[in-house]
Amino acid sequence: MATYLSTRTSPPPQIVPPSVRDEEIDLRTLLSTLGDSKRMILFGTVMFLLASVLYVVLATPKYEASATVQVERRTPTFPGLSANSAAQSNTGESAATTEIQLLTSRSVLSEALDNLDLDVQIEPARFPLFGSYIARNFAPSRPGEVNSPWFGLARYGWGGEKLEIARLDVPQELVDQPMRLVAGEGGSYTLYDPEGNLLVRGVAGQPVQAGGVNMLVRSLHANPGMRFDVTRLNSLNILAQLRKDISASEQGRDSGVIALTYQNEDPILARQVLEQISRAYVHQNVARNSAEAAKRLQFVKRQLPNVRKELDKAQAALTAYQTRTQTLDVTVQNQSLLNQTVGIESAISQLRIQQADLASRFTPQHPTYKALLAQIAQFESQKAALRGRIAELPETQQGLFRLTRDVEVTNQTYASLLDQAQQLDIARASAVGNARIIDPAAVNYESPAWPKPIPVIAGGTLLGALLMMGFVLVRQMMRRGVEDPADIELLGLPVYASIPYSERGRELTLNPARFPNGQQKLLALNAPTDLAMEALRSLRTSLHFARFKTKNNLLMISAPSPGVGKTFVCANLAVTMSQAGQRVLLIDADMRRGTLHHAVGVRSEGGLSELISGQIPLEDAIRSVQGADNLSFISRGEIPPNPSELLMNPAFNELLEQVGPRYDIVIIDTPPVLAVTDAAVIGHQVGTCLMVVRFGLNQQREIALAKQRLEQNGVEVKGAIFNGVQKRSGGHYAYTYYEYLPTSGSGKHRAYR
Repeated sequence: MATYLSTRTSPPPQIVPPSVRDEEIDLRTLLSTLGDSKRMILFGTVMFLLASVLYVVLATPKYEASATVQVERRTPTFPGLSANSAAQSNTGESAATTEIQLLTSRSVLSEALDNLDLDVQIEPARFPLFGSYIARNFAPSRPGEVNSPWFGLARYGWGGEKLEIARLDVPQELVDQPMRLVAGEGGSYTLYDPEGNLLVRGVAGQPVQAGGVNMLVRSLHANPGMRFDVTRLNSLNILAQLRKDISASEQGRDSGVIALTYQNEDPILARQVLEQISRAYVHQNVARNSAEAAKRLQFVKRQLPNVRKELDKAQAALTAYQTRTQTLDVTVQNQSLLNQTVGIESAISQLRIQQADLASRFTPQHPTYKALLAQIAQFESQKAALRGRIAELPETQQGLFRLTRDVEVTNQTYASLLDQAQQLDIARASAVGNARIIDPAAVNYESPAWPKPIPVIAGGTLLGALLMMGFVLVRQMMRRGVEDPADIELLGLPVYASIPYSERGRELTLNPARFPNGQQKLLALNAPTDLAMEALRSLRTSLHFARFKTKNNLLMISAPSPGVGKTFVCANLAVTMSQAGQRVLLIDADMRRGTLHHAVGVRSEGGLSELISGQIPLEDAIRSVQGADNLSFISRGEIPPNPSELLMNPAFNELLEQVGPRYDIVIIDTPPVLAVTDAAVIGHQVGTCLMVVRFGLNQQREIALAKQRLEQNGVEVKGAIFNGVQKRSGGHYAYTYYEYLPTSGSGKHRAYR
């Protein structure tokens, strides 16, 4: 029996119903909600698990190529660049930071683009879902073998097909537009534009040109009719995408070791791309250093003729002065002064040449340029000090001293430039750069980088579980239907019975095809020991004692909205009462959408609508129900155009007055209260009115509004029947139903919670 049962012998106290019942969200409630939907959560999780497994099996794997490059912090030194200046240029951020940008620059990537023809994208047509899987797992028995078409679909590639395009030039309007290449017999092919117009026809190994398309297919191995999508990509777009896909990062702080990674569906292509990039980078690094030496050599060679002219001019001036003054050479006493002056002047001359070189490469604020100016200023101060000592010499000695100094300084400068030119020429020819490849590009062919089976399957399963739990919680938040009889009693409606959800009753209601016409679909007759029937028997007992205080034996059962199980309650309650020896009449007063005749197993014609309109007599409208001897039934009849007006007809009142004394109880199934006014019309004639409320469906506001509408029309609602109560895993309502069945041995009972 159902332990939750309320029998009211006096009107309940008036309670002002709140708009909604206070809800407490706690961990126990959440766990209970999840436990109630554990089957749905488990089903969704299993679906995500299967989807993850299918993704791992069917997804095209991506392979990762890796390479390592080292960049040394040293800067190659060249003649004319002092060690101090080289040290100045090495200060600042790590060299790897700059080299990473150079590694992924267009100048480096373009070499890989040109050498590997990355600007031509070729995609064979695959059968949806599993075509790529079949092609990947095809193992040719000989080189060049192509898999036979599955299901006769030669337009798709099933493994072993290969297309190599050595050259593809198309008009600008066809760039980045997918063109279709269809393979023919003997290596022939046909190329179509995106609209299906013919562009060119050709044979592998022979160049073809037509309509602005210049194409050379190096090789073609495919079944006749096989299709390829060929796209001539924009070079800038493919370089930008390549730069985005290549990962370059320094391994350790200021280590100068750069790791390169690149992922692609083709492992060979992934290795070739990194191989081309690393080689191009090292080559360009050496070329940059060689170009630096060549640039300095060019500067030195430009200075040599000018210095040579200055040397010849200085020697001529010295010879002329010695001839005019009859002097031969600087005296021994002044030789030391001359040597100091020549040394300083030579140093200044060399620094001036370096200044001209640095001015073409650095701004005046650069540390190297500032250091050079500081050295020149230091030598100029020393030169000024020696100039005072020279002024104390005789005039003849001063002139000879000055001219001799000019010759010596210019001669040393010229000799220094010749030496630098030779060293720079050697440096240009033997430049090695400061970058080298540590680990060449390599790919692990046995282990794809993606998808990883364990992370994908575990992540997909966890995601599925989280999404399903989130769906259950959100659905619970959005579903505002009452789930506790206390919520109904707060509205002033005593709950006469709580009927548990019956899976057997659901089958009888939703699968009428399993029952031939004329057979009852009543739970009371097909499953009399069902828990729902025990609850209806308790309701029968409650109504039996409550009926003594009513004005008549007419019982109206209604509901706020459709779909609450009102017809189920009426039909099975009527059978239960008839089985107790009571004479019961069941009337289907829902002349719009009544379905009681389906449950009873009779036709709907010849029922209430014809009876009220006077088309048939009462004896013809009343039918017996097979299997329930004390139960009679009046169907809805033909659907009339004016059901409410028929119910307001005096003939309906006369009908109720006639059948009342002939039966112990008359049960009337009415339409929903909030849908039409029929229930309010019928309610004036009955002694008892009960409202069926569906577990988790009807809201408190909806129940209160239905009750208010009936009361406004003078119909008192005696109580409610809580239908479809479902078991909660957390024991939130703590209702217990017992199934007490006879056994062959000792009497035992089983409890269900």
